[in-house]
Amino acid sequence: MSADKGAGELPAPETSQLHAPSEDYQPNQAEDSEPGQPVRAEAAIVDAGSETVVSASSDTGRSDQQQSETQSAEPGESEPEIEPSAPPPIPPVVDVDDLDWERIAALLEPGALRARMRGTVERLEALLDSESGAQMLFDDKRESHSDRVLQLADLSDEPLWFIGDIHGDLLALDASLALIAREAERESAGLARIVLLGDLFDDGGYGLETLLRVFELILERPQSVCLIAGNHDEALGYNGARFTATVSPSDFSDFLNENLAHEWIGRAGKLAVRIVAKAPRALFFPDGLLAAHGGFPLTDLHGRLAETQDWNAPQCLTDFVWTRAHPRARKKLPNRMSRGSQFGYEDFAAFCALSSSLGRPVTHMVRGHDHVEERYEIYPAYAGTPVLTTVALSRRLVRELFGPFVRVPTIARWVRGSLPQVYRLHIPERLIRGCYPEEIGEDEPAEATEQRAT
Repeated sequence: MSADKGAGELPAPETSQLHAPSEDYQPNQAEDSEPGQPVRAEAAIVDAGSETVVSASSDTGRSDQQQSETQSAEPGESEPEIEPSAPPPIPPVVDVDDLDWERIAALLEPGALRARMRGTVERLEALLDSESGAQMLFDDKRESHSDRVLQLADLSDEPLWFIGDIHGDLLALDASLALIAREAERESAGLARIVLLGDLFDDGGYGLETLLRVFELILERPQSVCLIAGNHDEALGYNGARFTATVSPSDFSDFLNENLAHEWIGRAGKLAVRIVAKAPRALFFPDGLLAAHGGFPLTDLHGRLAETQDWNAPQCLTDFVWTRAHPRARKKLPNRMSRGSQFGYEDFAAFCALSSSLGRPVTHMVRGHDHVEERYEIYPAYAGTPVLTTVALSRRLVRELFGPFVRVPTIARWVRGSLPQVYRLHIPERLIRGCYPEEIGEDEPAEATEQRAT
């Protein structure tokens, strides 16, 4: 089987469980970029969107760490006073190797998902067009129809899980859903709540089938599924004649345009655009957790945000989706030439203070967006206000230039008052390679990666 081409308080873990980059940090991937923007392998930081490349060094010879610490707010700008408090605890990481992997692989059936596509699309269109709409998880928390930044004032302790970037990894998605279902059955908890942190497609794999699987999930249990928009999801558009994308890689929009004559593929793509347009950009949990695909409104927006309290201002929504975490920097100067500007640990602490002063306390965050090699990362530099990055990718993407082909995808479970608990899914290597045989292998040189990148 191969992917169609194109298409209560828990103890803190030992230090070894916190995965931090070394001081000579280099990215293991070429990040999202706009068409026409070259991506340089030697760059230490590559932003997303209308992406600019920030070099690891400059002509002055200063380190990236030293430069980032000098990038502070403009003179005269005031920042909220940050009061120290005990950070949320970090639960131990859970390694999962006892799922019925053979059954998960056998039930994957991408062809069956396509065979059901017409019925799936028709039913979801009807649901969205109904008087009440889809009424997905947390839709009742919107302050208005146009609210995209939801404050969850009350929340039960029933199971709730976060699934980060999927990028067409149908195998990892189904393995994640199998784990969630098993844990719910063990706890007699009924349907667990699922928050998808965005980026369902692009980067090859099973883009269409992953989208259809999410559509089916919404139809089966709309009130227990929430989709937070990722940058690749948000970048997909339709202009009445063709699908468009404002990010690269954008192979899913290419696939949709290649199949414009196929009614149901086209309608599936339009459904994706429609659902993402209304999807939340961020969730504020009652225990201080912020959930978003990318980050939070950067420091240059804090003054205006404090004045207007307009969380749905366009630039705020963009920052929730597109910004990236620098693993070590103290502060990063917002770069409005790029949607993928970065933030440092003091930037996040300043946002936590501002948000708390506006009645939305934030003390920690869960996000996706950055395809870290271990598929999760808890940055030691952010110890005072912890940040978890989690992605559900079982393979190395074509634009990831380094590291092994087979990876261990992760998901995370909400634990009230703590950083979400990470679960590592040890899918057998032979199943991953059997599912994605056409992807880049471990021994293939970087030049081949660049030639085959989309």
